[in-house]
Amino acid sequence: MGALLALFKAMFDSLRDLLPIVCVIAFFQLVVLQEPLPDILSILFGLILVVFGLTFFVIGLNMGLFPIGESMAQAFARKGSVLWLTLFAFCLGFGTTIAEPALTAVAAEAAAVAAEGGIIPDSAQEMDAYALGLRITVALSVGVAIVLGVIRIIRGWPIHIMIICGYVGVVVLTWFAPSSIIGIAYDSGGVTTSTITVPLVTALGVGLASAIKGRNPMLDGFGLIAFASLLPMMFVMIYGMVLA
Repeated sequence: MGALLALFKAMFDSLRDLLPIVCVIAFFQLVVLQEPLPDILSILFGLILVVFGLTFFVIGLNMGLFPIGESMAQAFARKGSVLWLTLFAFCLGFGTTIAEPALTAVAAEAAAVAAEGGIIPDSAQEMDAYALGLRITVALSVGVAIVLGVIRIIRGWPIHIMIICGYVGVVVLTWFAPSSIIGIAYDSGGVTTSTITVPLVTALGVGLASAIKGRNPMLDGFGLIAFASLLPMMFVMIYGMVLA
């Protein structure tokens, strides 16, 4: 009975979170455009699927990804091996990013546009290679970013100094990178922080900060996502410079 109540509560929370989006779409469709919603039954069925999807996704995060991320970070911290901890952090960042659906979609679209613009040959093989190279570049950058974030937590370095230096590097690279890659590079910082990466990386930071004496999980446990958004911009611009 308690499990059913928790499930219904999670579904209600998901519906409440979706309600503003539904209201905005309905207002502009019915009031501004003054047109009925096309295929209303299909839209309603899709909304129901979204509610169920969000509900089970949130439940899955709380039951699976967050606990395992925190427990593994704490176990590595107790083990006292910085090498294994940083290796785990890199593999976690690389693995979660290469599996991101948003990154896959953006890389495929970038390859198609690059082929249309004559930047790469217009063939399926070249577009696949370009998209794969972009995905691997972003995944490597996130792996390095998570390692930097973990070292920051261990050493207690101030996050704002590192972020400021990182964005200075982004600005400098923007001057030298090909104009065709800059927009893709900036978007790459956003698509890396999506459904798979964020929960595991956040759990890693909080778990690590909780296990290290003298670290505050609220002050030191967060901030890894900022690195995961920053470094892909730099790496992708360098990737574009190499291809050019």
